[in-house]
Order: sequence, then C-alpha cells, then structure tokens
Amino acid sequence: MVSAEFWGDIAKEFYWKTPCPGPFLRYNFDVTKGKIFIEWMKGASTNICYNVLDRNVHEKKLGDKVAFYWEGNEPGETTQITYHELLVQVCQFSNVLRKQGIQKGDRVAIYMPMIPELVVAMLACARIGALHSIVFAGFSSESLCERILDSSCSLLITTDAFYRGEKLVNLKELADEALQKCQEKGFPVRRCIVVKHLGRAELGMGDSPSQSPPIKRSCPDVQISWNQGIDLWWHELMQEAGDECEPEWCDAEDPLFILYTSGSTGKPKGVVHTVGGYMLYVATTFKYVFDFHAEDVFWCTADIGWITGHSYVTYGPLANGATSVLFEGIPTYPDVNRLWSIVDKYKVTKFYTAPTAIRLLMKFGDEPVTKHSRASLQVLGTVGEPINPEAWLWYHQVVGAQRCPIVDTFWQTETGGHMLTPLPGATPMKPGSATFPFFGVAPAILNESGEELEGEAEGYLVFKQPWPGIMRTVYGNHERFETTYFKKFPGYYVTGDGCRRDQDGYYWITGRIDDMLNVSGHLLSTAEVESALVEHEAVAEAAVVGHPHPVKGECLYCFVTLCDGHTFSPKLTEELKKQIREKIGPIATPDYIQNAPGLPKTRSGKIMRRVLRKIAQNDHDLGDTSTVADPSVISHLFSHRCLTIQ
Repeated sequence: MVSAEFWGDIAKEFYWKTPCPGPFLRYNFDVTKGKIFIEWMKGASTNICYNVLDRNVHEKKLGDKVAFYWEGNEPGETTQITYHELLVQVCQFSNVLRKQGIQKGDRVAIYMPMIPELVVAMLACARIGALHSIVFAGFSSESLCERILDSSCSLLITTDAFYRGEKLVNLKELADEALQKCQEKGFPVRRCIVVKHLGRAELGMGDSPSQSPPIKRSCPDVQISWNQGIDLWWHELMQEAGDECEPEWCDAEDPLFILYTSGSTGKPKGVVHTVGGYMLYVATTFKYVFDFHAEDVFWCTADIGWITGHSYVTYGPLANGATSVLFEGIPTYPDVNRLWSIVDKYKVTKFYTAPTAIRLLMKFGDEPVTKHSRASLQVLGTVGEPINPEAWLWYHQVVGAQRCPIVDTFWQTETGGHMLTPLPGATPMKPGSATFPFFGVAPAILNESGEELEGEAEGYLVFKQPWPGIMRTVYGNHERFETTYFKKFPGYYVTGDGCRRDQDGYYWITGRIDDMLNVSGHLLSTAEVESALVEHEAVAEAAVVGHPHPVKGECLYCFVTLCDGHTFSPKLTEELKKQIREKIGPIATPDYIQNAPGLPKTRSGKIMRRVLRKIAQNDHDLGDTSTVADPSVISHLFSHRCLTIQ
C-alpha cells in the first residue's frame, strides 16, 4: 500500500502544531467487520487557514504575491488581492465571527456569488474551527433552507444582489425567504451578515494600493429588505474588527466543511471533509495534475458553491502559493470571447473548465477563440463529467493550438480531489478517457456479483483503499454514509459510476448507475425532481429520466400523469418548470415535459425507468418487457413523445 509512507513525506511540507502521535492511517472499508471509518494522522493538530495563508506570508515570504485576480460580471469590474491582504481580511472576519458567538464546531451557511468575500468567509470559518456549508447561489430559497436545517447553521453570510450575465439576482430576497422558512420550521437563524456587493463603490471600498484599476460597480435600484436584529452589514462589522486572530488548532480528523450533493433518495447528502487529509490531498493533486510552478496563473472556472471550487479555486491553489483568477461572470457575457480575453489579460497558464462550457463555445466556431493569442496557455483541464471526443479534440486543437496537454479529471464531491487523471506531459492522452489513477489511488472494476474484473472489462467503478481526501461521513447520518458507499460491495468504496478499462489499462467513465442525472456537470437526483413535480396540484405521478443534450451532456425529460380534472397545456408546463426552479434551482429546469396518462410499471408497481429512457430517446429496442403490467402504455408514450425542447 502506497498510502502511509507517501503521504507521510508530503505531510512534512505543512505546519503541524503537534505531530501525529499514533498510526498515520487507520480505516475499515468492510461493513461486515464493523463501523466504516477512515482516520489520517488522528491526534496531530494543525489549521488549514494557517497553512494556506500565514505559512505563505511569513515563511515563504509571498505576502506581496497576488492570490486572486478578481474579474467581475462586467468587463472592467476588476480587483486583485495579495496573500498579505487576504490574511488580514480573513483575520478580521474571523474576529467578526467570534464576536457573533461562532465557536469551533459551529456550522455557518454561506450563500454568495463568486466575489472575494466568499473566499474570505470560508477561510475565516476554517481559521476558527467552524464548519462552512457553502450553498451555490443558483439554488432556490427552499434548497438553502433545507441545507441550513440539516446542519443546524447558526449564522448565514450572503450578498445584497449580483448579476449573472444580464440577469439580476436579488440574493438577499432569496436568503430572507429561506430564513423565514427556517423560522416556520422551528429553527430561527440568529444572524445574517450581508455583503454590499452592488453599489460597493459608493461605500469607498476597494481602494487598496494593490488594486489596479480600482473596483467599479454599477448600482441598480435594488430593493433590499432589512431585518432589524438579524441582518448586519459586512463592511460595518469589518471596520470594527482587529486584523490579528490566533487560529484554532484542530485535530487532523476534525471536520472542515459540509458540502451538500444530491442523493438518489431525493434528500441531499451533507458530505463531510476533514482538516488534515483534505489539505494534503487537494494541495498534492493541484501541484501534480496541473504541473504547478510558482510563476503560473491558474484559472478554474467552477463556482465555489461546488466541490471543484472548494478544492481548485480556494484550498488547492492557496496551499501551493498560487495566483488564481476568480471569475464572477459566465462564458457568453457580454460576448462569446469573454473566457479567451481573460486568458490573455492575465496570461493564464493553466485553465480548468467543464465539458458543458466547451460544447457551448464550440457552437460559435473557432474565430472567437483564435482571435485571441492564448500563447500563455500550457495545460488545459476538464471536470464534472466525461468529455466527448469531439469536444476534447476542439479543446485540444483550437483552444490549446495542439500544444497543450489535456487533463480529463474524474472525481466526486465525496473524494475531495482528483482520482483518475492524466499527468500533463507524462500520460499519453486518449480523447474522452480519464486515463489512470492518481498516486495512492487503487481502483477496481467489479461485476454485479462483486468480483474484481481483470484486464479489459466493464462494470462498477470502486476504490480498494482510502486516500486522504475521502469524505468521512454524511453529516448527522453515518448509516446513510455506510449504506450509500460501502454496503453494495463490502470492502470497497462504491462510486456509483460505471466504468470500462481498455486493453491498454486506460479507464473510461460510462455514466451513473443509480437514479442520478449529470446535467452540465452537476448531479441531480431524479427523486428530488419527481418530488417537486408531484407537489403541484395537477400532478398525480411523475418520473424523470436523462436525455442526451448537445451542450449540457444530459438534460431532464419528465413524464407526468395528471390528476382527474386537469388538462395538459403549455401553461401547466410553465407552472411545473417554475415549481422546480423554486424548489431546487434553475439548473434543474427540465427541457422536456411529456403528458403520460400511464407509466410503464411492473406488476408489483415499480416504474420501469429503463423503458422511459428508451422512450425519451425514441429507441424502440426495449429489451425484455415481459414484466410490464400494461404494454399498451409504452406504445402510447412513444406516439406522444416530445419532439422538440419544451
């Protein structure tokens, strides 16, 4: 096993208040032998915020180095923040949190767009030993409420409003709705700290000498409600806060953060990552997968609301003393040149994005890319879903001018960092393949009986041993952790993904094997969407499956059975879409909604989603349908399927 010795050497590169007193690694992956647990360096104490900021400023003398170039939604809205400035602001906000009564082990919800204060807030939580629970700012108030309640967050940090492209999002209004729902459910949140993001210039903020040019903001007439006794302005609290804050020294196995990911049962899972192992893993994967050098400018386009942003916008780059781009906008605003103009502006060397973004930009041809130099680019990466070969080739040939290796990374919220990935310049590439395991990762492919398959094979992707970045539990529900990841094949971590290994030993991810959809790189639970649909008074039953989409990779195709007295219509379709947006968020909006007077079911009443997937794709090769209770339902659904996107 490569684990202990390899990771032990890497651990020496970080600061530990107290060294590991006992075994470097203890674990049990076999549910038949007792409780599942993973412990890396238990008993050693450290602080991840100290390691990514104080150590870089004081030991490595990187205080004047830019940590982040911030690029706002509008071109011209820019600023930058050095490692020293980031440390000062994090210490100030750590003192703010402590003054608000936040202590080690408390949970803090963060609901913000991609602005520097988001990084400050999460690192301040880490500095004082509080767990941050970041909720993507595209999620609905219902989703935010659900996550606050599940982890009993005592404080919320949010923003007045922000623009996403041309769309104004009144985030404070959504936050207020979520807090009201929490109150109604018997859990009042004590404080809500609000960043004045729009109209910031009028506060005289953003005048640090390192910021060139000064930050600029438009200031629309946004109505912000204010709840006296709960709401507090970020800038007012920061003005009163001291700029030194002793970190809380945490056990390596203390929890660092909770991040919710969709579960196949419908209720999101609170994935828990811990301080020591996560720090080692994201620092090391960032360093080697992107071939990091001190002079690099790294840009990961992911939102921090997802694990990719946690690991490769914040913690991984900062742990290596890197300079990164923090981007608030979208790839197509104000035009489809935006990404490449930013690459040239900051001389980005390593670029990491999703196949969805690549496919979206492919539609506009080569010219918006080739009109920019992109000469600084050295490594290109992809994340979120398997990349189709056509998009891979365009990315390599057009964006990378055939000279940049592509690292196609497979990993999950639960794994903390890269699991299968090429190493740039070292791994011969195959378009669409995640290639080989990262150091210390031991994959296997199992058949339905749990037998390991050798050589060329296809089956369930599992991992045989722990790596430092593996999640430790589902927050408040360790039994769900064991059931989801370890009970199907005792002795293995089960990814939930199918995989094949070719004759050269390369791994290819074939897609989810449970009731999950991967839409634009974001996992969505079919059960969660179905629950949102049946809450509408007109819907008696719903079934949701995936459908191929040229940009998103996969989109939602919904079958709805109506209650008596209700008629299927465009108006109802829009109401159902609106209901899903409100319950889950815009990312879950279906592309297709089909009226289904009946659904194909077994005689025991189970919906046959396998058949529905075939209907959605107009594929009449249905396989065995002998267990369908009413075969006429299938022919009816085929003849009335949606022909165009709704």
